[in-house]
Amino acid sequence: MQRPGSHGRKVNRRIRALEERGTRRAVSRAEGSRLSSGQTTSELLGGLLPAMRAFAIPLRNRFRGITVRQGALLHGPAGWGEFAPFAEYGPAESARWLASAIEAATLGWPAPVRSHIGVNSTIPAVEPQVAYDIAARSGCRTAKVKVAEPGQGERDDLERVAAVRDALGRAGRIRVDANGGWDVEQAATMLWRLAGIGLEYAEQPCATLEELTRLRSLVSVPLAADESIRKASDPLAVRAAGAADIVVLKVAPLGGVRNALRIAAECGLPVVVSSAVDSSVGLAAGVALAAALPELRYDCGLGTMQMLTGDVTASSLLPDAGKLPVRAVHVDEQVLAAWECDPRPWQDRALAAAEFLT
Repeated sequence: MQRPGSHGRKVNRRIRALEERGTRRAVSRAEGSRLSSGQTTSELLGGLLPAMRAFAIPLRNRFRGITVRQGALLHGPAGWGEFAPFAEYGPAESARWLASAIEAATLGWPAPVRSHIGVNSTIPAVEPQVAYDIAARSGCRTAKVKVAEPGQGERDDLERVAAVRDALGRAGRIRVDANGGWDVEQAATMLWRLAGIGLEYAEQPCATLEELTRLRSLVSVPLAADESIRKASDPLAVRAAGAADIVVLKVAPLGGVRNALRIAAECGLPVVVSSAVDSSVGLAAGVALAAALPELRYDCGLGTMQMLTGDVTASSLLPDAGKLPVRAVHVDEQVLAAWECDPRPWQDRALAAAEFLT
């Protein structure tokens, strides 16, 4: 059994080890020097990690293969940041999520140019009646519908999208998200069939840039890139390849709001800001990005708080008539207590990720 306080000492030793190796980190290319002026990784983490809080909140419906959303919270002079890479992400990929959390806690975000953000509802890979109910009660006029779920067939997708169309009516906007689950031929067939129901765009229908480029020449439905941005070593390759009409940006996987703004500017394509099934703390970072973009043509995928059964704040970021306010979020101790769990595994993940903050 671990002695009381021994993990805290271990954390401090690992922080000192980072200092001795001279590891430095920067939240963004634009403003990293402002934050890291005279500050090493160890100094930043030494101030944030000891007070880290962790949570585990069940989802209303299985989504992305999980039933509980887990993550951790950092608190600093600028407010709260969320560090919640999914379980399968290693330290290198998690480093971007850590940079985003540190940015939120220590820097805050750029000034907004709008006060509210239009959002879509998110429909998991559920049966048609459940999909109808989620879309109908969301209050949103745009819905993103999950398709290409492992273990399900094309008929499941078609019936789910049709049910959402019934819920929204012809004026509602529908986008589908396949998470790269189709090959080119299947994607072309499915998008042709779904076009009769009416699609705003299809998000990541195929996994690779080469497949997306081929598909884009075969279909009239606009294509949006998600994984091809946030999981890519070069997020700008999407535009160079002519693989998409729209880019989906998620703050945490891209290393923070400022880095996401840079990518948006350099991609030069319309942007949809989306969440990673965050608590309201994580959602606030997505809202900050959407609020700071010079142009925002599409509703954003930030209405995901409805997917969770709880939150870490008493003032959740929930859409009202399909819109979210642009505001900060503060953790409520009593609310967090219902979902709080041991932060030590998350401290260890953060320290492992910090090795890659160079």
